[in-house]
Amino acid sequence: MAQKDPYDLKFDELPNPMRVWKGPPGSHEEALGKVSILTPDVVAKAASQEIRTGRRVTVNWSLEQLEYAPFGRIPVKHSIIPILDGDAFDDIYTFNPQQSSQWDGLRHFSQPKFVEDGQRSVERVFYGGTTKTQIYNRTNSRLGIQAWASEGIAGRGVLIDYAWWAEKQGIEYSTFSQHHVKLSDITQIAKECDIIFQRGDILIVRIGMTKEWNSWSDQAKQEYASQSNPLHAGVENSMDVLRWIWDTGFSAVAGDAISWEVRIPIPVDRRSFQSDVPQVFPSINPPLFLHEYLLAGWGMPIGEMFDLEALSQTCQELDRWTFFVTSAPLNMPGGVSSPPNALMIF
Repeated sequence: MAQKDPYDLKFDELPNPMRVWKGPPGSHEEALGKVSILTPDVVAKAASQEIRTGRRVTVNWSLEQLEYAPFGRIPVKHSIIPILDGDAFDDIYTFNPQQSSQWDGLRHFSQPKFVEDGQRSVERVFYGGTTKTQIYNRTNSRLGIQAWASEGIAGRGVLIDYAWWAEKQGIEYSTFSQHHVKLSDITQIAKECDIIFQRGDILIVRIGMTKEWNSWSDQAKQEYASQSNPLHAGVENSMDVLRWIWDTGFSAVAGDAISWEVRIPIPVDRRSFQSDVPQVFPSINPPLFLHEYLLAGWGMPIGEMFDLEALSQTCQELDRWTFFVTSAPLNMPGGVSSPPNALMIF
């Protein structure tokens, strides 16, 4: 009997929920990861349901922001150079996609090679078991962003506008704090907005980061970027969130938060978690990083620092929280991440 596709299994049925690796090592299927859920049928259905007015909203933040990025990331440099004695011009860009709107690719974040008896191995691997040695090797493009570029990331987008909802609830917070967007809040927002999720949806969560950043003084931005452990608000780090993301069948997650999930995560009690491989999930562990599961475990794109202000306003005006997403990552063999080059079409 043919083996069941792991994407058809529930989270609690997975032999190892920390690792759902598909495709032969080095294959195109492997490099697509969860983007492979976006089949032509899924995309065609999303387009037929969601494109009604032709109204378009971009979510690409300026490449010049964050002007001051944490972790020593280099701000964008843009040069304009003349050719043909100034009768024409070219430009040269030098930038780190992680400094502005970007998709985290599968080369971006790893997970421990093994976790046993509460101890995490120092050695780490990326999706599919890819090693850092392979990533350092520029002749090896395994898991490179070019795989997503070859087909694009397109499908039905769903906005969970937490910032809009929290304001109505009288919830005050800074997006540069350890504020958690709780799963219970996400599901409540979906209920109030009559959102019914579909397999293949691209989940987008707005917390209002770009709006807050743009309100800061230059000095405040520099002070934040200089911190060795800056805090980022975001989606709570919990096994329940992972279970919900998997069981709902999302193909990708994105938002305007700096790291999508809250940083720095709070330690998680995993004693209630059931698994056929309990050594992977000891009851006492360091904080749970969703990146280790979503990227290194499931091959799922994570979009960060999308500028969602115009999208939020459009959704409010139309009283509509779903739309068609089209995103064309850079076709860079071996690329780690990419600007989304994304449009939301209503």
